[in-house]
Amino acid sequence: MKNIINLKQKQHKLIPIKITKKVFIFIVFIFLFELFLFPTFPALANISETENNTTNISPIIEDPLILNENETENINNDENFINTLPETKTWKTVKTNYYTVTAYNSEAGQCDDTPCISANGFNLCKHNIEDSVATNAFPFGTKIRMPELFGDRIFIVRDRMNKRYVARFDVWMKNKEDAKKFGIKVTKIEILEP
Repeated sequence: MKNIINLKQKQHKLIPIKITKKVFIFIVFIFLFELFLFPTFPALANISETENNTTNISPIIEDPLILNENETENINNDENFINTLPETKTWKTVKTNYYTVTAYNSEAGQCDDTPCISANGFNLCKHNIEDSVATNAFPFGTKIRMPELFGDRIFIVRDRMNKRYVARFDVWMKNKEDAKKFGIKVTKIEILEP
């Protein structure tokens, strides 16, 4: 009997396990909340600020990006300057599938009354590079590759097809004869992302 009384007295002095678990979970929750709300610890932020302030930065003597007025006028007047950024070689394939591929030209019979202007407003005739495709399967700007037909050449979705063609690609070509020779093909298409 004395042992039971002593045991009950000791239990009153200790924190019950249920409360301990709740307190521990609460502390972990607060820690995670602060970690997501304030991702850097204040001590580390102060260290990185002092390191940034103490690094020696050499002054720029000549900035190649500063252009005089004549150069900026030439750039603004040069229509080929638009969309001429170099392609990066770091594109990775995120999806591959086989699709039917055809070809088309900028003719009123194959397009609408503005055959050179694609569905996203891009002027295919002024650009005059065979790197545009029409499809309803992917959004504008999607980059694709057709390695079996064109090797490593990257195409950009800039146009749409008739609504009845859901999973089909139409490659824009300069010459009508080239488009006729191309015909209809089924090929593997790689969807690319940087």
